[in-house]
Amino acid sequence: MRAISALMVVALALVAAQASGAQAERYRFNVQKLPPRVQALLKERAWRPGCPVPLSGLRLVTVSIWGFDGKERLGQLVVHRDAAVPFVGVFRQLYRQRFPIRHMQLRDIYGPRSEQPAGGDVTGAFFCRQSVPSPCTGGTASGRWSNHAYGLAVDVNPVENPYVGCGMTRDPEARKYLDRSRLRKGMVTPAVVRAFASIGWEWGGAWTGQTKDYMHFSHNGR
Repeated sequence: MRAISALMVVALALVAAQASGAQAERYRFNVQKLPPRVQALLKERAWRPGCPVPLSGLRLVTVSIWGFDGKERLGQLVVHRDAAVPFVGVFRQLYRQRFPIRHMQLRDIYGPRSEQPAGGDVTGAFFCRQSVPSPCTGGTASGRWSNHAYGLAVDVNPVENPYVGCGMTRDPEARKYLDRSRLRKGMVTPAVVRAFASIGWEWGGAWTGQTKDYMHFSHNGR
C-alpha cells in the first residue's frame, strides 16, 4: 500500500491545483468515511467479517458524472481509502470528456436485487468477492481475492465493456460489443484509459492473451 499512498499525495496536490484554477467548472465531488447507512448496506450485500479490508479502510466517493441521456448527475462509489482522492481526479477527467456512465449509484450495486437496474450495466468498485475466472475456463470463483475486495478496482459500464475470453462473454447483452474496432457510447476510449493511467491504474483491456476485461481498471493491473 505504500506506493498507493504516495500516489494519493500526488493526487491530492493535483486535485487542489485543478480546483483552484477552475472555479467556474461545475464538477462536484466529496470524499467521506462510510456513513452508518452505507455500512449497513455493505454488511447486507458486499462485506462480511474476514474480508481483506475493514469497513474503516473504505471511503464513499461522490462525483459528478454524465448519464447516457446526456444529463449531469451525481454518482457514488465505495473504494479503498488510499484510492479515494485519486478517483476524484480520474472522474474529473471523465467528466470533462463527457464520458457517459449508465448506472453508478450505491443502490444499483448494493441494493435489493429487485431494485437493481434490469439491464445491469452498473459501474462499481468495492465488493468483497473472489476474482472471476476467464470465460475460457468457466466457473464463477478463482479461490483468490479480487482487487474489488480491497476497493482497489472499478468496473466501468460492463455491458459496453465485457469480460471476454476465447471470443466469449457471459453476458448475452454484451455480445454486440465484442467488436472493439468501432467505439460506441459507453465503450472505454483511449482517453478513459489515460485518465486511469494518470494515477497508475491499469486496464484489463490491455491484458495479453485471449482474455480481456474491458470494463476493469485496477491498481496493479489484475
